[in-house]
Amino acid sequence: MPAITIKNIPEALYSQLKQSAEAHHRSINSELIVCLEKVLVPQRINRDQLLTSARSMREKLKGLNITEADLSAAKTEGRE
Repeated sequence: MPAITIKNIPEALYSQLKQSAEAHHRSINSELIVCLEKVLVPQRINRDQLLTSARSMREKLKGLNITEADLSAAKTEGRE
């Protein structure tokens, strides 16, 4: 199996990786592999779960009337 050496890791990033590894009861190497997999390996989306989630969200928002003015205000909020 290939091996990689990583140099010049910022101290703060290494500290976060170490804390995450400890929290998940993994070695730093294993934690790094999991992090790389999350970023690089495409995740398959379960179509039925996605549809169920979308329908649930749509039901929660039912009856909510949002105007163009509401959208414009939300877009600019905090930008002034």
